[in-house]
Amino acid sequence: MSINVGDALPEVPLKRIANGGVETVDTHALFGEGKTVLFAVPGAFTPTCSEQHLPGFVQHFQDFRDRGVRVACLSVNDPFVMQAWGESQGVPDGMMMLADGNAEFARALGLELDASGYGMGIRAKRFAMVVEDGVVRELFVEAPGEYRVSSAEHVLSQLD
Repeated sequence: MSINVGDALPEVPLKRIANGGVETVDTHALFGEGKTVLFAVPGAFTPTCSEQHLPGFVQHFQDFRDRGVRVACLSVNDPFVMQAWGESQGVPDGMMMLADGNAEFARALGLELDASGYGMGIRAKRFAMVVEDGVVRELFVEAPGEYRVSSAEHVLSQLD
């Protein structure tokens, strides 16, 4: 069952590179206070993710910040891949690049994708959500093979 608007985010540890090493961060600590846009991609360095999804959030990062909204990118990859991908894409300081290496968070959200047929195992579906004080306020899940509702432009158009 998928998470819905009005639901609290599940508490799951994620990984990221910080202070020169791998840091474990808890979703409640990351998203428990304030407003954050969390968007997920099926895989770092994959075509749509690298050519459209992440670049859109990089391009509009300041627009989100001007509205008091933090931005976090999530993928079922390891934290080193997420760091390298962020560096290759010019991710600005302050945009969180989060690794869900075992798809635990994607599964807890009910937004996992079985990409085994492509040799990629379990991944996160392509989605974006607005989280405020740990609660999902908006949720945009893409239909298979699509990239529309989880784009930075669409999410910006839906913010209060």
